[in-house]
Amino acid sequence: MLLRLPSPSLSSLLSTPTPTPKPPRFSPARPRRSLFRCAALKNDVDVDIDAFTAKSGYLFDLSASEANSLADYDISKIGAIYRRKPLVVFRRLLQIAFTFGYWFALRFIDAQMERSDQMFEVRAAELRQILVELGPAYVKIAQAISSRPDLIPPSYVDELSLLQDRISPFSNEDAIKTIENELALPIDELFSEISPEPVAAASLGQVYQARLRRRGQLVAVKVQRPGVQAAISLDILILRSLAGLLRRIRKLNTDLQAVVDEWASSLFREMDYWKEANNGIKFRQLYGGIPDVLVPKMYLEHTTRRVLVMEWVEGQKLSEVNDLYLVEVGTYCSFNQLLECGFYHADPHPGNLLRTYDGKLAYLDFGMMGEFKEELRNGFIEASLHLVNSNFGALAKDFVTLGLIPPTADKEAVTKALTGVFQNAVAKGVSNISFGDLLGDLGTTMYKFKFRIPSYFSLVIRSLAVLEGVAIGSNPDYKVLGSTYPWIARKILTDNSPQLKSSLQALLYEEGVFRIDRLESLFAESLRAKTERDMLGKQDDDANSRVLIKQILSFMLTEKGAFVKDILLQEFVKGLDALGLATLDSLTTVATTNVPLIAPFSFSTMTNEDKINLRTLRRLLLLLSGSQRNENSKAVIRQDGPYENQQMNLAEPSLVFNQLGSIQEVLPILSVIPELPPESQQQLLNLPVDLTGRLISRAVARTIRRVIS
Repeated sequence: MLLRLPSPSLSSLLSTPTPTPKPPRFSPARPRRSLFRCAALKNDVDVDIDAFTAKSGYLFDLSASEANSLADYDISKIGAIYRRKPLVVFRRLLQIAFTFGYWFALRFIDAQMERSDQMFEVRAAELRQILVELGPAYVKIAQAISSRPDLIPPSYVDELSLLQDRISPFSNEDAIKTIENELALPIDELFSEISPEPVAAASLGQVYQARLRRRGQLVAVKVQRPGVQAAISLDILILRSLAGLLRRIRKLNTDLQAVVDEWASSLFREMDYWKEANNGIKFRQLYGGIPDVLVPKMYLEHTTRRVLVMEWVEGQKLSEVNDLYLVEVGTYCSFNQLLECGFYHADPHPGNLLRTYDGKLAYLDFGMMGEFKEELRNGFIEASLHLVNSNFGALAKDFVTLGLIPPTADKEAVTKALTGVFQNAVAKGVSNISFGDLLGDLGTTMYKFKFRIPSYFSLVIRSLAVLEGVAIGSNPDYKVLGSTYPWIARKILTDNSPQLKSSLQALLYEEGVFRIDRLESLFAESLRAKTERDMLGKQDDDANSRVLIKQILSFMLTEKGAFVKDILLQEFVKGLDALGLATLDSLTTVATTNVPLIAPFSFSTMTNEDKINLRTLRRLLLLLSGSQRNENSKAVIRQDGPYENQQMNLAEPSLVFNQLGSIQEVLPILSVIPELPPESQQQLLNLPVDLTGRLISRAVARTIRRVIS
């Protein structure tokens, strides 16, 4: 329910004094701000009002100049402030040590008294309470952990998930004072209605529902918690010092302080609501057009560093509804963020993802965003590609590119270790690879080879891990890498980046031999990359295959797709050339069999490479017709060795001829041709000429080579 505010009189708009409000619901004798008297949040959690502030009184001891110096993250300025306040730092250290020490002592006593199971939920609730008391830095850490139900017990998930948007609120009077001071206008001139209490409270601020007086739109008004920058800056100073100490003691290769700095920088940017509003605008421009994704509007004219006004969004937390379609939408959107544009939401916890009542996925809270540079995005794609294809030698090189291991590391030893870590996981299939499991299995190897964790990597890993954690809540078997890989496969097939072209070339040609099985795998996986709601289970395989073929043809018949087109044409030419040789051999054998007085003999002009090329031609025809999706063709899609000896027989050419002549198999290709753009249709008409020219050139070259030899 919104409280209606009195309309400001004309004199109030022209002069400074504020008239006495006369709303019908309230006594005119009461001051205006009493209308916003703080009320408890409407939930069943028994919390103290502003427990954080009650336990952290030192936060408000900073002078105005000291507070202003904390506008941006600068560890030297933070250190300079608190070097002058050693007692404050010492008291905070004692508070942290005593709070956690007391809780761990209780857990130890529970274990000794064999009552750990009985007290489990009690201790989980106590942990949530002490995290609230310790402040926003610890709440932020706990929020990330609470999104991984596969890593922590359910009782802790339930309790820590309350930290997403159920933190105890601070004083409404402080909130209204902040709004008026930041926007330099009385509250009743800004809004015609406002909720009498915050509709949500989080570690950094709290949100009110309101209606803009001039525009009439329903909006969310986010107000920053007083003293939050001082609290976080002190905790970061302590955590950073501990990180440096831990690195020296354990002799770690990772610069833990740089990791803390990266996290702290993102956290300080999150506390600047002006930056958050601009992030939201950029996010809306990049991803707002994705089907069933909603990004709220930002009102910059009513936004400052400590107050943010944005479009109001109604809905339920994604973790509270069983909507696997929206989970897939979130995966696709995250793919676009991380691997296409490089601008990504680094804090996609359940409180920031809503299912709107009309079935869309709404993103909220754009304070913690990350940038993923193109060379790192390509490195991540290559690493995923090499992981899925069990190319662990190339994966070791990818880790160097990503900055995870130094260039001087023993690549052979790393390759052997990675093979031991990932081989079993990959053998289960890409759709069963868990991102969380990979990280856990990699831990020992990372420690052994002194892996480094680049500062940028922590936010990327957190974003993916949190997304998988949210999805697991709806589907315990969900694997974020398995759901993202189809988009990786499609990107590697369609991207024009020289780096990814080189990766595709290296993947498809092992020791100079074309790996048709890998191309089949890429096409099969890219078919799973579905975004439209009616594509998720409502269309049959033929419809999906038709869409994919249209996309592949549309891509290959453009300048951007010339690279993949050249590969396919090259392999078609090799196959047709081998088909001609096989046909000649078959006719020769049949002819000698029917000649009287001459003993039958087998005549072959084909090399082992020609035999492989003929098999490749047949499988390419199956691939482009969509037949590789059939269950009966699973034997066709196998991991062939590059030099596997494939025996020919007389039936082989006839099988290929049957494949070439089957109207049913090429029907999906023929049916999409009229739907292609005119320029693509023209390119398609030019393909036979190109194919013929290449075939003649190959035949001539082969003839000359055999004559000379």
